[in-house]
Amino acid sequence: MAPADTETEHIRSAAVTAGVLFIVATVASVAGSAISGSALDRPLSLASLAGNANRVDAGMLLQLIAAGASVGIALALYPVLRTWGRGLSLGSVVFRTIEAVLYVVAVVGALSLVSVAQGHVGADVTQGVPAVQTVRDALLDVRDQANLAAVMAFSVGALMYYYLLYRSQLVPRWLSGWGILAIVLILVACLLALFGHHPVTSYVPLVLPIGAQELVLAVWLIAKGFSSPA
Repeated sequence: MAPADTETEHIRSAAVTAGVLFIVATVASVAGSAISGSALDRPLSLASLAGNANRVDAGMLLQLIAAGASVGIALALYPVLRTWGRGLSLGSVVFRTIEAVLYVVAVVGALSLVSVAQGHVGADVTQGVPAVQTVRDALLDVRDQANLAAVMAFSVGALMYYYLLYRSQLVPRWLSGWGILAIVLILVACLLALFGHHPVTSYVPLVLPIGAQELVLAVWLIAKGFSSPA
């Protein structure tokens, strides 16, 4: 196989890998949140959480899969995008790795809550057991703040590779431009969540555009791959 053919095959493989990982990350994240349901929502009942421990464990496993896929996306794009900006492409890997680490911290916080709940089944934390209530609230705060910081790290990393995709025209500019706009919206959601003390997912109109864009981008990469660069 000629070197040019080998390079083309590698680029095509990178596009398909990134597309599949976009789908895995999105589906695993949404499914994980759906499975764990409202068991981790405030106000949290430890008795209810203990009764839904298996659901929460399954949801957190899917969140870990989503975190790993998130790093994989940046790693898959790096060999293609480094020609257009080595610093930005490497930065996207770094920030999406930070994102994954923060999601792991959030998962550890959630699983620790399950352990606390199972150790105090039947305890009414609203009426007594102040020490348990303090631990519960601390773990909830760790989970919520880690999730928020993870979304911020995702936004920075994704903005880097969407800019490179836009500049290189490796995908249509309407698609990479959609990604840049969606990232700006989710950064606004992060700021609102930070100062409003609400989960970033509560700002649905600001979060949905990036979810839709990533699925469209995933299908494009799998079906058509990267275009010839400008």
